[in-house]
Amino acid sequence: MKLKDKVAIVTGAASGMGKAIAELYANEGAKVIVADLNVDGAEEVVNSIIDNGGAAKAVQVNVAKQEDIDNMIDTAVNEYGTLDILVNNAGIMDGFEPVGDILDERWDLIFDINTKGVMRAMRKAIPIFLDKGKGVIVNTASTGGLNGAHAGAAYGASKHAVVGLTKNTGYMYAQKGIRCNAIAPGGVETNIASSMKNVNQFGMERTKSVQSVIPRVGQPEEIAQVALFLASDESSFVNGTVITADAGWTAAF
Repeated sequence: MKLKDKVAIVTGAASGMGKAIAELYANEGAKVIVADLNVDGAEEVVNSIIDNGGAAKAVQVNVAKQEDIDNMIDTAVNEYGTLDILVNNAGIMDGFEPVGDILDERWDLIFDINTKGVMRAMRKAIPIFLDKGKGVIVNTASTGGLNGAHAGAAYGASKHAVVGLTKNTGYMYAQKGIRCNAIAPGGVETNIASSMKNVNQFGMERTKSVQSVIPRVGQPEEIAQVALFLASDESSFVNGTVITADAGWTAAF
């Protein structure tokens, strides 16, 4: 098993890519903190993991709140003795608003969850990793963090920031035994669209031509396989980079 005796946290793990990552990590021997605002969904994932012989614990987390992030990481240490792998997967979409239509409160919410939540979890985990002399961070970015026509301005900017944070962290701690990488999924079959409010028709129309050339929609389990690679020793020489997983969608741009 590739993650035998490792302790992992996965945020946004009640559904979609986070659920698939948590379940795969558990199957590979990790003890998993299944973190999500939807605690009932997180409990269902935990029960499934336990039924399959794994170890997991659900924690209710609003990644926009520092105290929730602190509790999440403290729970991992208190429950399992340490932390080895942090997967920052929780995120929300915007409504495809271009910059001229952004509302401050929407911008702030998206950055609080998609970017500041990632930074805060990393900041809390780094001292643990430094003390151990090793640790792995896997961030869920997006092809929208690499290109300009995959969402609205706020989501795109928030994911571009995650890419920059990932690269900086990978470089800064490269000699401390800490690796930090990101995954940039393309279109994946998840429920993130449920976080889209008041879709902007102009923004949606402008991105329609780009969406129309997606080769195919991915499955959460396909992204989980990339997350497993990045968490395992098989990627020991991979650090500070972004792996695009989009069936070739952005290869043309």
